[in-house]
Amino acid sequence: MPLYLTEAEVADLLGPADALEAVEGSFRRLAAGEVENVPRQRTRFEEGFLAVMWAVDRELGLAGLKSYAAGREGASFVVLLFETETTKPVAVIEADKLGQLRTGAASGVAARYLAREGAKSLGVIGCGWQARSQVASIREALPSIETVVAYCRTEETLETFCKEVGAEAGESHRDAAGQDVVVTVTNSRDPVLRGEWLRPGALVCAVGANDPRRRELDNVVLERAAFVCCDSIENAKRESGDLIEPVQAGVLDWLEVHELQEVVAGELPGRQDDDDIVVFKSNGLAAWDVAIGAVALERARERGVGREL
Repeated sequence: MPLYLTEAEVADLLGPADALEAVEGSFRRLAAGEVENVPRQRTRFEEGFLAVMWAVDRELGLAGLKSYAAGREGASFVVLLFETETTKPVAVIEADKLGQLRTGAASGVAARYLAREGAKSLGVIGCGWQARSQVASIREALPSIETVVAYCRTEETLETFCKEVGAEAGESHRDAAGQDVVVTVTNSRDPVLRGEWLRPGALVCAVGANDPRRRELDNVVLERAAFVCCDSIENAKRESGDLIEPVQAGVLDWLEVHELQEVVAGELPGRQDDDDIVVFKSNGLAAWDVAIGAVALERARERGVGREL
């Protein structure tokens, strides 16, 4: 019988360190050809859409999908896991917290492999739900981080966020942008990060825009970047306005865009100089959902958590 896990149970079972390990392992298996990942597909309905994305992880022996419906009143997420050997469903997991953890963990993996050595500061542009796990995961990946500077346009939201995560409030986008690691995690349609604001050696993790009509980075970010990577080139060509438009403008070529899994597996060096500006564009992979869902299921079985359906 499949095990049903609620949002509260997932939050009790998993933390940033668990997510970081799961997502890093997923990248390694992607590089080894052990995972088949299918990009997100969306179907529109009145004032919203349904999204479905799925993956098969042969090493874990699991096939899974994440689906969510988003509309005016928010979004609801679920991950469904099957055993590949028996084809039986083994888990149904409420997946808002799960998604927050794995998205933050992907930036944590990027920071672990691409940040300059001894990076001490983190800047965050955007102070929503996803931004919290970005801070937690990058701190987990980079114990050298001493300072977090955050900025968003709503003063009350910024103040609350800074209190929750122990960050300093910036007065503008530029304050957050001038750090060793910079995360953009917004729903903006127009760039919130200008390349001229970046210090030499910065790592940029662009997380918020997974729609070809939205951008968080201006062209100068890509012009200054010595190395550009993403979670999936196939995904990026469908969803990353941050890469699609610079390619169309001749600022970037798809041949210059790599996948983070290549760096994690040691196939590419990624950063080659402390002063290199490096960009990681994150859209989100179902492979991560399967990987972290597998950890949640294992923990739940060990601790007797969840309800059998």
